[in-house]
Formats: sequence, structure tokens, C-alpha cells
Amino acid sequence: MKNLLPLLLIVICSNVFPNEFAQRIEQVLRETPLIDGHNDIPWQIRRRVNNDLSQLDLNADLASIENPTHTDIPRLRRGRVGGQFWSVYVPIREYGGTAEHVQQVIEQIDVVHQMADRYSETFEMAYSAADVERIHRRGKIASLIGIEGGHAINDSLAVLRQLYQLGARYMTLTHSKSVRWADSATDKPRHGGLTMFGEGVIREMNRLGMLVDISHVSREAMQDAMTISKAPVIFSHSSAYAVVPHVRNVPDDMLELIDENNGVVMVTFFPSYVSEATRLHGEKAAAKREQLSVKLSDEEAEGKLAAWRDMNPTPRPTLEQVADHIDHIRKIAGIEHIGIGGDYDGMPPGPIGLEDVATYPALLEELLRRGYSDDDIAKIAGRNILRVMRDVEKVAHEIDGNPR
Repeated sequence: MKNLLPLLLIVICSNVFPNEFAQRIEQVLRETPLIDGHNDIPWQIRRRVNNDLSQLDLNADLASIENPTHTDIPRLRRGRVGGQFWSVYVPIREYGGTAEHVQQVIEQIDVVHQMADRYSETFEMAYSAADVERIHRRGKIASLIGIEGGHAINDSLAVLRQLYQLGARYMTLTHSKSVRWADSATDKPRHGGLTMFGEGVIREMNRLGMLVDISHVSREAMQDAMTISKAPVIFSHSSAYAVVPHVRNVPDDMLELIDENNGVVMVTFFPSYVSEATRLHGEKAAAKREQLSVKLSDEEAEGKLAAWRDMNPTPRPTLEQVADHIDHIRKIAGIEHIGIGGDYDGMPPGPIGLEDVATYPALLEELLRRGYSDDDIAKIAGRNILRVMRDVEKVAHEIDGNPR
């Protein structure tokens, strides 16, 4: 009997504690909306069906279609999502920004409004922290708009103002390429951070009450933005550089600044930002592509690269590794500066255990196992980003004198 006692305890713990964790998470998310900082389903709608929502039913089980999405309404409900920043991403292929980008981002904003209209029993547009809380109390998912990349304004503060009027509540200063006023983390440096015009963009965003998002930007641009902004800033989908040294992640000195700025790092699930093995595999694949492209046509090179990938599959990160990033950010910046920014439908297959938008509770459960309190979970899930939104609205009111 004595030998059976440890086994009995394991059985009891495995059956009781997960249920206890689930109940605690349910209680937290009943009171606090789980808000994700970045989801690219609007881009999938554009890419797959040319923005024709009648051709992609979000009420359907889109996990079972030939090319599955990460997002649909049934899975959002299972994931207990209470608020979502929908990314109105449009690609940038070279330095700068164009009038075409402006048109495309307006089309993507229209898609988000169409989603809210077509699925009004599930989604409702939100423009403020108070809107998010009100919509959550009604049992709906608050739909917010985030612009991914400053190329969308084509160097025009007037365009920025009009995108705010159309509902955009954050703008990522760059995407994969630099713009004429800000450096990207994944492009060659041109400005040493922000130009004078870039500083003006930050000030205008502060005046409007638009969140400054510094995911994707260079380290120097991160520092410039946090120095200039009178309001807290966000990283809408980034993780910790000390855990995985990818340029898209946040270095420790910037985590210390985010504490001073009172902003939030919304931890991403993007595999190569979460796992060092995945990041290194990506570097090897890029080197292999470059090697093949010297000798072969594009078509031949892609065929050879596909064969190489079959022989060298990409290692997938795990939910636990995402939690490691949260642990590190808590250690450096503090619990008040963490949120969630999954990047669903904008990334390859997600970490094991975080395959789609239904899996957020599993991450919160892992944090409870690690000793996070219910109050900590509420802060990470939504309370921190709501605080930032309210602070941004307050700064706008102080600058402009108009209630937000």
C-alpha cells in the first residue's frame, strides 16, 4: 500500500488540479477580457478569397478545411477570447511606402468592419478601453484594429489621422522593411532609429490617442519611441531576446525601459521567436536557399529547398517555451508589463499546445502551474493592455482637451 501512495497522489493531482486550474481561469476570464494583440485573419481573407467574406464562413470549422486557418468563431469561443486586435496588414517589399499601400490598408480596415457587421452576434467594433469592457460584459468579442507597418500612411500625418477616424487604434511603426522615417529590425539601418518626421508621427499618435506599437522596429527606434512618447507604448507581438536572440524580440535594456514607460510586451507565439532551435533552422534554410539560387533557376532552387526541408523538418517550439518568455519578461520588466500577442494566421504552424486560437487557456493553465496568481493571470490576459489603452486615451485628452 505504501508503494501505491505516490501513484495515487499522481492520479489525484492529474484529475483534480487541471480542473481546479480550469475553474480559476474561467473565473478570471469572466471578469477580465482576454485580449490578443495581433491576429492576421483579415490578411487570410484577402489572400484566400479577395476579401469576399461570403466565400470564407468564420462560423464554420476552418480547422478542417484543406488549408486550415488558425482562427474561426467556434475556436475563438473555446479560447475564451474577449477582445482582439485584428491586424490590417499589407505587404511591403521594398523601402518606403506608396499610395497603393494606403488603399490596401483601407480595404483591410473595411474587412474588419465587414466581419463585425456580418457576425454581429459575435463581434462588435471597439474604439476605447471602456468599449472593450462593455462589449465583454455583453458576451461578445471586442474587435479592435491595428495597422501593421507605417508604410500604410505613406509619409502623411493626414492619412494617419483618417485611419484613426476609420477605427485604427494602434500602428506598428514598421514591418519587415524600413520606412522613410523609421528603421525596421529586419532591414539595413538607414536613420539610426527615427527621423524628425518619425518623431512627429509619435507625437501625433499621442495626440490622437493611438497606441504606438514598436514590434518590428530596430532597437534604436524602440528607444527613440519610448523616449519621445508621452504615453505608454506596446509591443503587439514580440518575445524576449535573452531567451531567443532574434532581432524581432525585445532586449533586456528595452524591457527595463518598457517598465519605466509603463507599456506592455504582448508575447508572441511565432515559432522562430519562441525557440532557438527553430530560429537556427530558419537561418540554415535561408543559407541553403542562397546557396541554391546561385547555381539554379528559381523553380529548381525551390524544388531542391523543398527536398532539403523534407530531410530537415522545422523543429516546433512548445507552449512551455512561450511561458519561458513570459517568465523572463516578468523578471526584468514586471508582471504589469506582459500581455498576449499570438500572431495567429500570420505565422507557420504554432507551438505544440498553442496550435490555434482555442488554446489560450492552456497557456494560462501552464502559468498557474508555475505559481502565477489569479491576479497575475488577469493582468496578462487583458488588464495590462486595458490599462495602457486608458493611459493613452488620458494623454490624448490632456494634449487635445477632448474626451476620448
